[in-house]
This record gives sequence, C-alpha cells and structure tokens, in this order.
Amino acid sequence: MAEDVARKVDRGPTAVGCPVRHDPDGVWRITGYAAGRAFLRAGDTVQAGLGVQTVAKMPPRIRRPVLYRDGPEHREDRRQTARFFTPRRVDETYRPIMERVADEQVARLRAAGELDLSDLAFRVAIDVTSAVLGLTRGKPGIQARLERFFPEKFDTPGFTSLTGVRTFVRHLTSMLAVYWGDVRPAVRDRRARRRDDLVSHLLDEGCTAGDVLGECVTFAAAGMVTTREFIVVAAWHLFTDDALRTTYLTAGEPGRLAVLHEVLRLEPVIGQVRRRTTAPVTVAGVTVPPGAEVHVHVDVANLDPDVVGDDPLSLRPARPLADGGAATGLSFGDGAHRCPGSHIAVLETDVFLRRLFAVDGLRMVGRPAVSFKEDIAGYELRGLRVAVGR
Repeated sequence: MAEDVARKVDRGPTAVGCPVRHDPDGVWRITGYAAGRAFLRAGDTVQAGLGVQTVAKMPPRIRRPVLYRDGPEHREDRRQTARFFTPRRVDETYRPIMERVADEQVARLRAAGELDLSDLAFRVAIDVTSAVLGLTRGKPGIQARLERFFPEKFDTPGFTSLTGVRTFVRHLTSMLAVYWGDVRPAVRDRRARRRDDLVSHLLDEGCTAGDVLGECVTFAAAGMVTTREFIVVAAWHLFTDDALRTTYLTAGEPGRLAVLHEVLRLEPVIGQVRRRTTAPVTVAGVTVPPGAEVHVHVDVANLDPDVVGDDPLSLRPARPLADGGAATGLSFGDGAHRCPGSHIAVLETDVFLRRLFAVDGLRMVGRPAVSFKEDIAGYELRGLRVAVGR
C-alpha cells in the first residue's frame, strides 16, 4: 500500500538486528519476534515495570493485583476469571453494551458538531470495561476521576523530595476518589446481591474493598486507557487512507477485524514489556541470567520480517504470517500475562468505528499531538477532533 499508511507514531529505529542483546546499561533487550514470544512464555520471570517497586512495598497481607502476581497463584486467578473474557461471552454479553455505548457517543458528536475523538473513545472504553468489572453503581464523574488517576506523566512517589511528596499525595487522593466514587458503591451493591462480574467474583474469593480497588484500577489501565489510544490511532489511519477506509467500511466483521489487527500490529499501544528473570532463561540460543531486567521491544518485534514478511512497515490486513505469528503481533503480550481482554478491546473498537464512520459528513479536524510514556514506550494521542455536517 502507499507509503503514507506507514506508522503514524514515530518510534525511532525499527530494525530487529540481534534479537537478544545485553546493553552496557545492564538491561537485556529483546527485539526479535520469536525470541520475545519465547521469553514471555517462560515461567521464570516476574513483573519489572508498571510501578512494581511501589507494589513490592505493600504489606504481605494486602492482595497484589493479578498484574503483579506470577506462578501458580497467577495461573489459578486467570483460570477462575477466564469466563469473563471468552469470545462467546464478549459476543453475547458485552456486544449489546458496546453497541449502546457507541450509539450514545455518536449521538453526542451529532449534537455537538465537533468533539475530541480521545474523549469519545475514553467514554466508550470506560462504559464497556465498567460493565465487565461491575462498576455500574458509581457516582457521576468517573471519567474525570480516571483522568486524574492516570496522569499524563508518571512520577516516582516518595518522601525524599517535595516533588515525591506531591506525587504521593496526588496519587493517594486520586485513588481515594475512585474508591469512594466507583468501587465502594459497587462493592456495597454486590455484597447485597451478587452478579456475574469481576467485583462479585472477587468478593466470593474473600477480597476486601481495598483488594477490589487494586484489581479495578489495574483493569482500568489495561482496558480503558489503552483502548482509548487504539481507537484514536485506528481512526487516524482510516481518515488518512482512502483505500484502507473503503476496505474497512465495505468488509464484513472478519475483514474489519483484520484491518484493526494489522493497525495494532503496526501501532502497538504498549511498545515495551519489562520483566525480571528469577532463574536462567534461554531464548534464541542466548541465556539470560537470573536477576536480569529484560525489556521486550514489542514495537520492533512486531516488524520482524522473519514472521510478518516483506514490507513490515506497510499496512496489509490479513498479511501472511510465519508459523507462530499472531495477526496483532505481541501487542497483547504473550504467555501467562497475555491480555485477557484482547477480544473486548478489538470488538469495541470495531463497533464504535463502524458507527462513527457511517455518520454523514464526518471529517477529521487537525492531526493529533503525540506524546509518550517512557516506562511502557506507549503513546498518547490528543487533539484529533472529529466534526460532522458542513
């Protein structure tokens, strides 16, 4: 396809080079697809990013969110919650919610005439993920509370500097706002009457309201924040590539999902996964020692020509893949910590975008500004406004 459909988000060098290397800073870096997949499937690793230092300081009696657990405990948790994320559950239970929410946001756009797409996308992601979690009895204003909780930049909390103290206080007050506004009402409602959602499951497991809060904010980061960015970047591609937009709008659902899978392979929202080894791990003929910090560069591995073929920077839906290659690359991770909500994220994106691009007179007003969260090599897109009518 045309050159202008290459990555919208410039992430620097894209050559895989040596698939596993040890840099002078002491960090091991994996850029090859097969090596990255093998490492993420290895059992002898633990979380090394996403604020794990703060979680590690929590008292042992406090239940760690699933993102920060590994081994048998993690596997059992994933086994028990798998029913919430099956393709059948997504299609039968969550699809009607997605359609309702998408229609509501499109109606908002029609009424306003012009809105920021990231705002529309965040509202879609919030309402869908809230239904999965069970955060359906909260006070008005959940979007504002989550915006404060997930700031534009992550600082390091602590008490060694004024900045650290301010960061700690801001984080604590934001978390308390989510607790009182969203989690506590859900817990009180589910204690009175269980429902088929994650909050009810956690209460059945004996979790406290604080435990539920930890899990909910973890799922909020995974299911709300990242999906917002994916919706925006996918729309950006569709707005600026006539051929791709025609392919998307004239295809059936499998064809539309193939377009979205390829966009996500090219534009992974989380570009880097950080893990720490607890025992020697051998991938691509290289043994990474225990205690090593390893960064799996998803944004590079997804371009590995040995798996995705020629022209890895072009956008070619349903491109032939080598054995073991996934249509979305490693964008949802792999192994025990593979994102359980992948089906939800892609389907809600499709449900919303299909309705959005069916609006007469829809147009993009200005290109979005791109910023990055360094700890996950993730992008944020703000300022892509959409308008309808004349």
